[in-house]
This record gives sequence, structure tokens and C-alpha cells, in this order.
Amino acid sequence: MGKTHSGPAYVLGVGMTKFLKPRGKVDYQELGFEAGVKAMLDAHINYDDVEQGVACYVYGDSTCGQRVFYQFGLTQIPIYNVNNNCSTGSTGLALARTLVSYGAADCILVVGFEKMSPGSLQSVYGDRANPTGQFGKMMAETRGVTDAPWAAQMFGNAGREYMEKHGAEAEDFANIARINHEHSKRNPYSQFQDEYSLEQILKSPMIHAPLTKLQCCPTSDGAAAAVVVSQAFLDARPELKDQAILIAGQKLATDHSSVYDRSSIDLMGFGMTRNASRAAAAEAGVNVRDIKVCELHDCFSANEMITIDALELCEPGKAHEMVRQGDITYGGKMVINPSGGLISKGHPLGATGLAQCAELVWHLRGWANNRLIDGTDAALQHNLGLGGAVVVTVYKRADGEVATPVASETVAKITGLGYNPAVEAKGFTAEQARSVQSREHSDKWALADTQDRVLARF
Repeated sequence: MGKTHSGPAYVLGVGMTKFLKPRGKVDYQELGFEAGVKAMLDAHINYDDVEQGVACYVYGDSTCGQRVFYQFGLTQIPIYNVNNNCSTGSTGLALARTLVSYGAADCILVVGFEKMSPGSLQSVYGDRANPTGQFGKMMAETRGVTDAPWAAQMFGNAGREYMEKHGAEAEDFANIARINHEHSKRNPYSQFQDEYSLEQILKSPMIHAPLTKLQCCPTSDGAAAAVVVSQAFLDARPELKDQAILIAGQKLATDHSSVYDRSSIDLMGFGMTRNASRAAAAEAGVNVRDIKVCELHDCFSANEMITIDALELCEPGKAHEMVRQGDITYGGKMVINPSGGLISKGHPLGATGLAQCAELVWHLRGWANNRLIDGTDAALQHNLGLGGAVVVTVYKRADGEVATPVASETVAKITGLGYNPAVEAKGFTAEQARSVQSREHSDKWALADTQDRVLARF
């Protein structure tokens, strides 16, 4: 068991880019710059306030984080580069929270970014052991191997096992995707914002049964960022307490001993998700079934199904019944993935966990006024990486109140951006970008043409 955190940590600012199809048109340093500037503007801080930086990415060379952070200023702060597969963004957030809680820093900027290649995920290094190689061997021994993309086989097999054990049907998995695609219509940052019928999802190309193409997340380019601060930092800025969101409970966990017990469900991190969920909920003092809004790692509809069960949002083996009853969308018990989830919003690996964080922060502030859920006083986040790591986080408002809608006109004044970033994916001006860059240590050589390129996209 880990030690009890010595002090609270708050998310004071968030920002993200629109998630894009990976076409190589926007480079990672531009994506990271945009998200970082937005998060600092949201937190009403300058980069000189930032004492440590955490960069989150999976595909890239060793010090991509420095390339991104140097654009804000050469302030000599420590910068950590984090890679934990698809849970990279949330791992960076957990690192920041730990550093703040134990007094190593009062203000940390976390930036997650990814520039990906089109198509399914591929291994980069062919001359050394793949870190998930044992997972593949277990899959081959238990379910065999097909020509389908590796990840789709792994998660599809978990879906098959859920059908065999608990009676779920193909339509249940398709319904999860249908709901997520419908939710994405309200999220301006989503890579896809199209709505599909259940029939369209079922008839889209089969990837690995029960998963059709519209039940699989796309590869994406994008970035997201968060500013994490201490109680002392927040106390010195009382005017910002209304927008501060408490990280009330959080657990970063690795695989449970059940991972290699020949179950396709356990191979996909069921045990570590349950462990992390129970720990985060206990620390936050909540019952997860009372939470109204959740962003979870739906890289495939099958993973949403088994994660609903692993998080204990339903009775054991009853996740498909929760889906059938409409209890994962508006009008039901809770709303899962109001952002559209990975399936529709997209999945730039290093940014995903921080984008989930941004979505939930906007809900708890009342800024996501086109997709709020009545009675929201806490929010649940789940971010999974095979190989493996999972981060489960519970957020609460700093004032302990229930979120109420805030008019976009009011949000526009609070942010100074002239718009509500929760419902409009817009940008910032050159003057605003300069206002968050270091006053004494900004460097034209480090910034190069990034700011001009980012502003041109707006």
C-alpha cells in the first residue's frame, strides 16, 4: 500500500486541441504548444509560475518534451518524459499529483501530445522483445491468431468471453458504439461527429467479431494539457477557487496476478482496473455507482463493456444489461463518455488521459453546458494501457457543490478568450500566447515558427 497523500492537488487549468486524422500536416510541437498555452490561459498563470513539467507521448524520440516546453521558456525547470502506452496522459497527471501532494512543487504543467501514423498500431522496434509479447503468446494459446489488427483481436476476444460467460450479444457492443458516436455530436474537439444507427454500426466492416469498424477507435493526432497546483498555490489566488477541481482520489496500478490466468478479459487489465477503482473511490470517499459522469477507456466497444464491470458500475456480469437499459447515456443512471469517448473523439495516445481530464473538469465547472448531467458532484476517469498500467481518478469540485450550468457568455468573460472552450474549439491570439510565455526567459530560437503555424490554423 502507498503512503497517504500529505496535501491536496487541484486541476486549475485545462486545454486541448481538436483531435485530427493523422495526416502529418501538424507536428507534435505545434500540438503541444497549443494545448499548453490554452491550459495556462485557463489557469490564469504564466510559465514562470510552473516549477516542473511533465510531457506525455508514446511515439517520438527521447526528449520531445523539452522541444515542446522550451517553446514556453528556457526556465531550467525539471521536465519528465512519460511513456506508459495508452495510459500515458493519465500517468503524467498522476505523477504531477504525487509531486504536488508531497510538496515537491506547487505548480506543474502536464502536456500530452501524439503524432501518429494512419492505420492500426504497429510495433516500432523489430530487433528486440516486444513488451506485450507475453500477452500475444497467451492470446495465441487460448484463442488463436487471425489477420486482424493485434489490438482488435485482444479486445475482441475479451468481448467474446464476456458473451460466453454472461450472455451479452453483438448488438450490445454495437449499442455502446452507437451511444458514443451520438455523444460526440456535442463535443467540438471530437475527430468524428457523425451519428450512426445500430444497423449501420453492425453492418460496417467486420474487424474481429464482435467488433466492426465503427466500434474501434481511430488513430489520431492531438494534444491536451492540465495545470496541477497545491493548496498553497490556490490559497494565494482565491479568485480562482471556483474553477479549481480537486483530484479527490487517484490510483495508478499495474497488472493483477490474474493477468496470465488464460482469461481474455483478465488479459485486458480487468484485475488492475478493479484494484485501481476501489482504491481511488475509497480515497475520495465515494460510491462509484452514485457518480453521474464517467470518461472511460473505450478503445473498442468490448473494452467499455468489460470496464463497466471492472469499475463495478454494475452488478458482476451485468454490464450488457446496463447498456440495454440505457443506463450509460442521458436519461439513465450515468453518462459514460459524454465526449464521444475514444471511439468517436479519437485516441492520440499521449493526449487521451488529459483530454478525459479536461472533459470532466468542464463538467464539474458547469462549462460543458450542452452536455451536462444533472446532479454532478463528482466525476470518474479510467485510462488503460496494455503492458500494463491503469489510472483511475475521482474528481470533485473544490467547494464540494453540485455542478450547475454556466452560460457561455459568462465563461467567455472568465477565460478572457471571448468564447467557452468547453463548447467551442477555437484558439487564441498572439498577444494571449505571449502572455503565458516566460517574461524573462522566452527564446525566439526555441519557439521558431511554431506560434505562427498554430495561429495560422485558427
